[in-house]
Amino acid sequence: MSAKSSTPITIGWLEKVSFPDWGINKLIAKIDTGAKTSSIHAENIVEREDGQIEFDIITRIGHDNKIVHIVCPFTRKTSVRSSSGRAQNRYVVKTHMRLGGVEKEIEITLTSRKKMLRRVLIGRTTLANSFIVDVSQKHLA
Repeated sequence: MSAKSSTPITIGWLEKVSFPDWGINKLIAKIDTGAKTSSIHAENIVEREDGQIEFDIITRIGHDNKIVHIVCPFTRKTSVRSSSGRAQNRYVVKTHMRLGGVEKEIEITLTSRKKMLRRVLIGRTTLANSFIVDVSQKHLA
């Protein structure tokens, strides 16, 4: 199923998402209809002189951390208001996300989510027209 399918699929409040452009598979993401934008935990964020950005995504946490180093163009910088009400400037990048049978290009912000239980948050801009969320369930896709 592509992002252009007319029938949204039902997902739960926790789902496994993949980012095929980055070679990242099955990260557990929190689905958050209260958040406008999607975000991913990124470390070592550096804006390069060539107009690209580089950063690290930690895909496995523990004594055997697995880190994926990414270099890609960034779309823009934006100000995002966190759930605590504080504004934070973030880089926005585009990539493809796969969730269930849906693959679509999304915009995702880079931020520190170290203190959060889930390192990926999927917001309503990403969910629009492709997903219906059943908040009583998880891992439906």
